[in-house]
Amino acid sequence: MTALRSLAFGPGRAVVVLSFTQILCWGILIYPPVLTMPHLTADRGWSLAFGMAGFSLALVMSGIMSPIVGGLIDRRGGNLVMAPGALAGALGLALLASTDAWPLYFASWALIGVSMASSLYDPAFATLARLFGSSARRQITFVTFAGGFASTVGWPATHLLLEHVGWRGTYLVFAAVLAFVVAPLHAFALPRTPSPSQGAVPPSPHLVPEQPLRPEGRVFILLAMGFALHALILSGVTSNLLSMLERGGLSAATVVTLGALFGPAQVAARLVDFLLAGRTHPLWIARGAIALMAVAFAMLAFVGVSVVVAGLFCIAFGAANGVMTIARGSLPLLMFGPQGYGRVIGRIARPALFVQASAPFVVAAAVERFSDAVVIEVGMAAALVGVGCFLLIRTPRAASRQ
Repeated sequence: MTALRSLAFGPGRAVVVLSFTQILCWGILIYPPVLTMPHLTADRGWSLAFGMAGFSLALVMSGIMSPIVGGLIDRRGGNLVMAPGALAGALGLALLASTDAWPLYFASWALIGVSMASSLYDPAFATLARLFGSSARRQITFVTFAGGFASTVGWPATHLLLEHVGWRGTYLVFAAVLAFVVAPLHAFALPRTPSPSQGAVPPSPHLVPEQPLRPEGRVFILLAMGFALHALILSGVTSNLLSMLERGGLSAATVVTLGALFGPAQVAARLVDFLLAGRTHPLWIARGAIALMAVAFAMLAFVGVSVVVAGLFCIAFGAANGVMTIARGSLPLLMFGPQGYGRVIGRIARPALFVQASAPFVVAAAVERFSDAVVIEVGMAAALVGVGCFLLIRTPRAASRQ
């Protein structure tokens, strides 16, 4: 009964609220463009590249705003920041559906970028860190576990809406969900008061530093580089993987089936971490995840594309990304502490979001200029460099085991 009361009336309610809204926000802000953009650009007579430039602008805007949003959450709380962010997204989507002028088109995506910065994982992590302090890792894990279902909800919902109301109607429905579901939940259902146990010593199997590191210098740069390389690999692969596998000799139906393994593998890996109660240090999670990505690329590079190899690649890549998201939230918390965590994670996210915005175009251009094989080898090399970044990081000197 105490646990249920905490979920309903205490800070634990944040986990329930954010788990639900993360599914909606990712399913509305990130996943639809791959389905809606061909309809939008065909209707307006634009090239697909021009249309996708708007989505890239949103990611760049998100990178610019992330440290600002994180700092605001540190000072004001998630409810006062994430609710206006959802309304900004609603306005951007409504404007996107109602105007054909290209300057307003890019203004729409700029608003959507502000919403990304204040609605997705990083602000959710910052909100949880403010509420639960250094013990927030388990809550972060649970929210990412729920967020892994966003593609399962987002793509089918987008496909269904496109068939019945068209792309404009789809975006108007999504705008209504952000304005009348997500924004009120963030404004009124997110707790405002930190957990009473925030200042207590949290139970943890890890050595906890006597003094958290300052978020600057060599360790911070290596951390930001490692996560930026992960963003480069993730964005470049997910935007081009299916077509690369098809060019490798697999049928379109087989490729789609194999690609569907990515989501369940991601969720399964997060579930394992959740059930283990976070016993593995997040630094080792980051090292292992990006090393697994390197192994997955090596399979494609040295064994070649086949149904079995492609399936193993999708499973390994999905599992690695699943736990890498947890590491991105929990590793800065453990290294730098909960004080100012929102701004810290926003600063870490900035280069990753910039890279994420450019990666689909860079990878597509590399495929045209060179070949799929070269791109796979570069992906393997980038993963190995990422492993090196995380291996060069040492945890702060610990005083005790908590």
